[in-house]
Amino acid sequence: MNWPFRKKFFTTISYGLTTCWITLASAIFAAAIEPVSAEFDVNTETSAAATSLLVFGFGLGPLVWGPLSELYGRKWLILIPYFIAAVFSFGTATAKDIQTILITRFFSGLFGSAPVTITGGVMADIWAPHQLGSAIVAYGVTIVGGPTLGPIIGGALCSSRLGWRWTEYLTGIIMMAQLGVDLFVIDESYAPILLAIKAHKLRLRTQDWALHAKHEEWDVSFKELYQKYFIRPFQMMATPICFLMSLYASFVYGILYANLESFSIEYQEVRQWGPVVGTLPFIALLIGILCAAAINIHNNKYYRRRLMENGYRAVPEARLPPMMLGGIVFTAGQFLFAWTSSPRINYWPSIIGIALTGLGFTTIFQAALGYLIDTFTQYSASAVAANTFMRSMFSGAFPLFIIPMYHKLGVNWGTTVFGCIAAALIPVPYLFFVWGKRIRGRGKWSKDSV
Repeated sequence: MNWPFRKKFFTTISYGLTTCWITLASAIFAAAIEPVSAEFDVNTETSAAATSLLVFGFGLGPLVWGPLSELYGRKWLILIPYFIAAVFSFGTATAKDIQTILITRFFSGLFGSAPVTITGGVMADIWAPHQLGSAIVAYGVTIVGGPTLGPIIGGALCSSRLGWRWTEYLTGIIMMAQLGVDLFVIDESYAPILLAIKAHKLRLRTQDWALHAKHEEWDVSFKELYQKYFIRPFQMMATPICFLMSLYASFVYGILYANLESFSIEYQEVRQWGPVVGTLPFIALLIGILCAAAINIHNNKYYRRRLMENGYRAVPEARLPPMMLGGIVFTAGQFLFAWTSSPRINYWPSIIGIALTGLGFTTIFQAALGYLIDTFTQYSASAVAANTFMRSMFSGAFPLFIIPMYHKLGVNWGTTVFGCIAAALIPVPYLFFVWGKRIRGRGKWSKDSV
């Protein structure tokens, strides 16, 4: 895309913030679990389902918005669903019963998943391959930044006179304001649609009705779209690369959403911190995420060098060094948090464990996504859809069992379980760093990347 750098930069920022607010919406409700349970006389597990259902909506969204974006372009397939998601946020804010909360949260996630699903394609539209890595890192921070800021903002609102409903009012207001900015900042970026628009204008100006774009010749086959976004992602999940990379990324993403509950248990129940101060450890998580972004940007220099050496063909294994480091750091963070969780121990070691978890999580998540895109090339949309679906199932399921699990096992043993699983997954990037090219060469969908 031959846009000036300034326009690319502000487009990336706008899409990043658009995504940030809906991911913030997924987590801000965590602070409302207790007051909602009290107001509607339900248990905390039922209230926590409001977080899970929104994230489950994230998982189903790519099956809808991915195919439609190839037919109708990026801009309006993001902005229209985003508007509907904001409306559902107001629906949650005015809910009179728990059923309305659960339903509106799900549909807010389903429609709000449009920017989460499509923005990666926008980045590929506007940035050159050697610039794309840094743009994706910056955008990736907004995806994970929302869930870390959400609990802090939600805790402040729920402990004030405004109450839990303002977690949803504020979300809807911010999303509507962002939508207003996007209308002026964002332009269509999908090349086939841009050419179709240009051809339409030429037909009107020249009266030559034979003029048309290649995209207009496409006889839309819903069977083809069904295969690409519904069938193929699950078929690709049977391949070792797609399955293991998606599993690892989904597990660490699930831990991110598990933290919405585990931090409140550790700092508000065990250490008796207040509802606002008890959410401040999420700042440590955000610091770890920002440090990971710096590591990923630094690795892009190594990736560009390997890219040049390979004749500007993608080198998937060059994405993996941050993930190799991140797996060890993530596991260390889990164990450090687990075994310094006692109120008899100073809180700083557990805070450091949280920062290490954030650093490890981000390096794992972003490297796994980059590796899938580079590996499956023309089938990358299906690979990302598979990853997004599994990731959303994990992150939606974790909040449902964290509260009873941690109350039964305690923070130390509950987190130790996750630490052991994380330790078992450490070899995954090393496996593909050494044998990835050979495995790719044998794959039906990945052999073109060799």
